[in-house]
Amino acid sequence: MGRQQGFDTSAVVRAARAVFWEHGYEGASVPALERATGVGRSSLYHAFGSKRGLFDAAVTSYLDEVVRPRLRPLSEAAVAPTALAGYLTGLRDALAAAPRTPGCLLLNTATSSLGGDDAVASTVGAYRAELGSALAAGVGAARPDLGPAAARHLTDTLTGLVLAAFALARTDPTAAAGCLDTALVAASAPR
Repeated sequence: MGRQQGFDTSAVVRAARAVFWEHGYEGASVPALERATGVGRSSLYHAFGSKRGLFDAAVTSYLDEVVRPRLRPLSEAAVAPTALAGYLTGLRDALAAAPRTPGCLLLNTATSSLGGDDAVASTVGAYRAELGSALAAGVGAARPDLGPAAARHLTDTLTGLVLAAFALARTDPTAAAGCLDTALVAASAPR
């Protein structure tokens, strides 16, 4: 009979996610993960297989608990005309709320040594596609005046500005907010 797990897996993954988000995969030492989660190395390895297994669980948690709830208003069957502005404003406010934010866990990982890993590249590519699809739905609802080519162009512009904001959030929050302000202006209907 195997031993029973004596901890809440979701809480452990969230605690580990915070460490990975702040320090990156390489910078997140196993002792730091043990301290943050309150779970010993052998129990972590038993539950997740390896540090990488715990990291992969943290990325899944990040997508499910951080990214997708924010994108939800842009992913519903009927997207409100205000959903796009709400997403951009909410993201700007979230990035501006803390004096120093860790940015985006996925983009941070993509620019680390793990960026060349096939599984990481696939996850980041899928995230970018999901973001683009959600923003396209928002553009369609907010800007019905645009033709298909102009809507695609605006979607690509907004996607790039959101990703730039995430990339800058860690080192230059003012510039990150500026990217989102530019996105809000670009997304608004002509007056």
